[in-house]
Amino acid sequence: MSSGTVVDPSATTRTFLKRCVLAIMTKAPRAGEVKTRLVPPLTPAEAAELNRCFLRDLAMSISRACLESGARGGAVYTPAEAGPTYEGILPSDFLLLPQRGGKFGERLFFAAEDLFRCGFESVCLINSDSPTVPAACFTEAANALAKRGDRIAIGPSDDGGYYLIGLKQLHRRMFEEIDWSTDRVFAQAVERAAEIGVGIKLLPRGYDVDDPAALRRLCAELLRRSPNVSVAPATQKFLSDLIEREGSTRICPV
Repeated sequence: MSSGTVVDPSATTRTFLKRCVLAIMTKAPRAGEVKTRLVPPLTPAEAAELNRCFLRDLAMSISRACLESGARGGAVYTPAEAGPTYEGILPSDFLLLPQRGGKFGERLFFAAEDLFRCGFESVCLINSDSPTVPAACFTEAANALAKRGDRIAIGPSDDGGYYLIGLKQLHRRMFEEIDWSTDRVFAQAVERAAEIGVGIKLLPRGYDVDDPAALRRLCAELLRRSPNVSVAPATQKFLSDLIEREGSTRICPV
């Protein structure tokens, strides 16, 4: 599995007309730089490996959704020199695009802007913290955005944020005056959509795994007595192997 193709939004050839892109917003999975709220109970190296597993599982679900909807998979990553980091993590047919901007809202807006500049008809930006979101949710978002008329697709998370936002037009207002990393993000996104007069396609709810409580929830879901091996298989194997080596007390205490 080689790394994907890095695209240049300034290129004159708009290759991806009439298509939706399902793009993961991702920070290079390096120890000490990702999933820091999971350290402890995880070590920095374990947290980075868990992040890699999340990316593999999300990419698998996105690839399935692409087969069903005709969308294209991708990742918008930071830092800019980290493209080769994704070799062996993301499929070779995923598009790679460096992030721009400083604050999180700016990075989301510029990611959408750059992907629209590549010629995509619609853009879905997906977080890297929700490995159990099924392919059906991504298919539903792409299909909703393929219909006539402007709309915004949003996948709400249990913590008050969202795991996906999908656009047919570049609405800067959707990323302005949002209290990022709080439980108000989803509600404020709904407010912004109403403010600009665009309808919302609401997707099934998901959850982020970014703190020890969510990690325990993930363990309970993936490692129950009769696990569903089709859900987040890379994450499931990582957690299962870790618990098999040393027991569940550290990462999934009862």
